[in-house]
Amino acid sequence: MLSNNKTKDVLLLVIFAVFVFSGPILMTPFGAAYPDLLQKFAIFGLFAIGFNILFGLTGYLSFGHAVFLGVGSYSAVWAFKLFSVNVIPALALAVVMSGIFALLIGFVSLRRAGIYFSILTLAFAQMSYNLAYSVLTPITNGETGLRVLRQDPRYLDAAFGAEIGAQLPPPSLFGWVMTGWSGFYFCAIMLVLGFALSMVIFRSPFGMTLRAIKSNQNRMGYTGFNTRPYLLSAFVISGMYAGLAGGLMAATDPLAGAERMQWTASGEVVLMTILGGAGTLLGPVLGAGLIKYFENIFSSYNTSILNDIFGFLPDSIQYVVVEITSLFVGEGWHLTLGLLFMIVVIFLPGGLMEGFTRIARIKGTASSKGVANSPQRDVVAESEIKATPSNTQPAE
Repeated sequence: MLSNNKTKDVLLLVIFAVFVFSGPILMTPFGAAYPDLLQKFAIFGLFAIGFNILFGLTGYLSFGHAVFLGVGSYSAVWAFKLFSVNVIPALALAVVMSGIFALLIGFVSLRRAGIYFSILTLAFAQMSYNLAYSVLTPITNGETGLRVLRQDPRYLDAAFGAEIGAQLPPPSLFGWVMTGWSGFYFCAIMLVLGFALSMVIFRSPFGMTLRAIKSNQNRMGYTGFNTRPYLLSAFVISGMYAGLAGGLMAATDPLAGAERMQWTASGEVVLMTILGGAGTLLGPVLGAGLIKYFENIFSSYNTSILNDIFGFLPDSIQYVVVEITSLFVGEGWHLTLGLLFMIVVIFLPGGLMEGFTRIARIKGTASSKGVANSPQRDVVAESEIKATPSNTQPAE
């Protein structure tokens, strides 16, 4: 049984990796096969995977997870400024610093549960946003944002004799630049590795303990089991995932701003996880991809594009259709997202993954009924009846 489960997990990981690396081909029919958008799919998919480890496994809903996204971005940019344009020190510092922040915030917030925990994380997020925006301007550069400059020291690059030309080179991995398609494939590798780690966590005894906490934390407490170390570990791991996502955002675009810490960014990852399916492996990635697709594709539609799309209609009808459709696209794309979220929550509480499960179940039921009603099965059943001795012979 264990070997079968491991085989299924390996197969799932391989299929997931194939789909991720085939993104430029698979997304072409949807008009989303360009590197900047695919990078967002990968980065926010990683962000949602980490959030799902906390929310999906423990049931603890954090409204302040964007803090770690911002901390990771700021840490990565400072690593570019102080050490090197190589992404390894930047991502390492982003993960470590976000983990430290998650440890401090989680140590305080996890003293409460339910809505009180959510409000505490939201309070920490807003405090961090205000600090980054106005108070800690020497570190964050305030509303302008922190960016890499040519006159930055970059001590590691200087120690190894790396020369900076007239134009500052972009972040890279030993010459592999983090822009364009190379940047997407690097983010894709990070996404696959993050997905593999989350799979290990889900299947491990640690993950099973987190599921038990979500099921009935009070009962575990009555048995003398201390749940706080497990919750804090899940919170820190989730924060480190967010920090890695923030570091990748800074690697693909070396600029960090306080807007990445806003409560709207924290709410966005909650929507991604619930929309895709909290507590599932693939759900958060699907939810992140769907929301970012809506944000980048639907928000680009304006009145002129809609007029071109509905140009085949008579003028009077075209005007009405364009006016109604414009409410759901462009600046109003959030209305489409809200309607989609309402539909999913009402009819598919388990998210998109629940919908796929239902479809697979219906297909499985239909195929089993087809086998049961097939003529060949009737012939086999008739032959079995003839071969079976009758038990209704009259008694002698």
